[in-house]
Amino acid sequence: MNNAVENVIENSGAEISRRTFLYSLSALALAGCGGGLAGGGLGLSSSEGGAAKLRQGGAPLGAFVHPGLLHTEADFTRMAAKYTTSPWSGSWNLLINNSHASLGYNPRPVAIVYRGYDGVHPENYGLLFNDVAAAYACALRWKVSGNTDYANKAVQIMNAWSAVLTSIQGTTDAALAAGLYGYEFANAAEIMRGYSGWAAADFDRFKNMMLTVFYPINHDFLIRHNGTEITHYWANWDLCNLASMLAIGVLCDDQAKWDEAIAYLKGDSGNGGIGQAVYYLHAGYLGQWQESGRDQGHTSLGVALLGAICEMAWNQGEDLYGYDNNRFLAGAEYVAKSNLIESGTSYYTVPYVTYKNIDVKQAVFSTSAQGNARPCWALVYNHYVNRKGLAAPYSKLFMQKVQPEWGGSGGTSGGYDQLGYGTLTCTLDPIASGAAPSGLTAYAIGGAVVLSWWGSAYATSYTLQRATTPGGPYSTVASGIADLLTYSDSGLPDGTYYYVVTGSTPSGTTANSNEAKVVVGVQLHTYLAFDELSGTVAADASGLGHTGTLNGGATWVAGKKGNCLSLNGSTGYVSLPEGIMSDVGDATIACWVYWNASRAWERVFDFGSGIGHYMMLTPRAGNTGPARCTITVNGWTNEQNIDSSAALPTGQWVHVAVTLSGSTGTLYLNGVQAGINTGMFLAPFRLQNTTRNWIGRSQFPDPYFNGKVDEFRIYRGALGAAEVAALMTA
Repeated sequence: MNNAVENVIENSGAEISRRTFLYSLSALALAGCGGGLAGGGLGLSSSEGGAAKLRQGGAPLGAFVHPGLLHTEADFTRMAAKYTTSPWSGSWNLLINNSHASLGYNPRPVAIVYRGYDGVHPENYGLLFNDVAAAYACALRWKVSGNTDYANKAVQIMNAWSAVLTSIQGTTDAALAAGLYGYEFANAAEIMRGYSGWAAADFDRFKNMMLTVFYPINHDFLIRHNGTEITHYWANWDLCNLASMLAIGVLCDDQAKWDEAIAYLKGDSGNGGIGQAVYYLHAGYLGQWQESGRDQGHTSLGVALLGAICEMAWNQGEDLYGYDNNRFLAGAEYVAKSNLIESGTSYYTVPYVTYKNIDVKQAVFSTSAQGNARPCWALVYNHYVNRKGLAAPYSKLFMQKVQPEWGGSGGTSGGYDQLGYGTLTCTLDPIASGAAPSGLTAYAIGGAVVLSWWGSAYATSYTLQRATTPGGPYSTVASGIADLLTYSDSGLPDGTYYYVVTGSTPSGTTANSNEAKVVVGVQLHTYLAFDELSGTVAADASGLGHTGTLNGGATWVAGKKGNCLSLNGSTGYVSLPEGIMSDVGDATIACWVYWNASRAWERVFDFGSGIGHYMMLTPRAGNTGPARCTITVNGWTNEQNIDSSAALPTGQWVHVAVTLSGSTGTLYLNGVQAGINTGMFLAPFRLQNTTRNWIGRSQFPDPYFNGKVDEFRIYRGALGAAEVAALMTA
């Protein structure tokens, strides 16, 4: 990793906007103190806030498997049995010929490590990353060969550092050093923890070094980001610190640190969250990486880091690999494909949507460092294909390109950003048969049904089938589908449809995939008439059970039609069920609004999971702005807006409707188009399982809505202009 490229500009003396300030304030408020990082505003851990007694994989809280970071005892048994045969022997030979795995290697510990020139102290972090690479290489060589001389060498290196190191300093790059070398050092120690030649007091001293030197930097970076707005730093900065935090949690049997890292990874605010690192899922599950518009060296680093995180979590029973329908695999396939030669000197092309954060707007895919190779692909391929039976065609090609994978080497830090040797440590025997196609999704977008699915390890093509009743009978829509695994089914009459996919393999046809349901056309999804006379429950007349709950003093008063919801502008709001639009593509949201007094950034509605993912309608954007509907999956700086020409009027009933259809979003006021955006690429389902779905309240610490709301409706599908007008007069 190039220091000059990685250096970032911290807060300057320039005045920041109120929205920037509130965004940062909200992120810090949600982070808590001493733990509980930004987790979509919820602070939930993998154990749901500690309420559960088991981790996802069934292990009791605090009962960690050892060794259980990148490698388990079963992994070492396999390596010892395979290292003299191909392909495992390729990485083994690179390992034993690497000078870092030599008995003649001598550590060079220092009290203070500097990464980034601070104007006074020269950088010396190369001493640390070389010694970390040596500790890991010697530990690995011992576990595979059984030669305790290498165990003693690894212990010597780790004891030398734990006796001396007190601090990591320099510029903001110190966070990179603490993250990258923190997770790598913890992995070396985890391998050695059961070695009888490592004195218990020395092991305790090493753990103390990880807890007092590395972890505080990891934690501080993730909650403060050096005082910058949370999207300022690239994904790899978050990911390396998360990898270190997770590894230290296991090494030190510290459940709180484990939970802290898992909450962030599953959250929706920081760029190291899985949903932000894999920024956008294109059809066919190509997951655009957060840094794809920056350069390809850093996208491949992201794969290496998140892959290590997923493997460490997997070995403790937490399936981050499968999180959000294998979202990491989608990102890995995108990075692999975009960095592989398709023909001659031409790379494969991949779809791309604009990425924005607080600092940059990247409208095109970056070809800088395209083709960058890192030793991280054996892990990705072997998990998804040989453990799970899925297809990962581009990860396979990249694995073959870099095989056998090497370890820490070279004269620059980039050669030490990952531990490597994956052909030895991660290669599994081929799976006997692939899994059935899986993860099938179907969304109505722009008038068509867009389907995507995960393939089977040995399938050569796929058949898509459709039915009008659950469970069939199905009729074939298309066959011979190979790459990408997506299909757009258009021209269907309005109705509800059910889809399955099968794969063709050398041994026959696979079982059906999961069944995906989709509604074509317009269908009422939620209807809160707000005609109640008392109580705190707003009935849903759609029949789908999307009941609203009144909170904070919200009351019933006379409305536009019958009764309505009255909100006091300070505490009152209505909450709707979690994930209320998690499977909705094209959509319409409409209601009557009576605004008592004009204030900036109040909310008519705001559906989201915190300050990273949300869809909202405000009657006035900013102090002098217009009424606005917006949707984002990367905070306020990446909002896709539909603006009217002015703020909503006060002291009168106004009918407001928003429609989303494919790439077009339209805002209607009193049945007349008031704003349009034809460049949208987000839909409600991309917000995922939203947990804070509110009428009258913001994800941010903005003012509550002061006024009345009546006849609140959500539809699947986009109403046309005439239908919106008719809805207003109905």
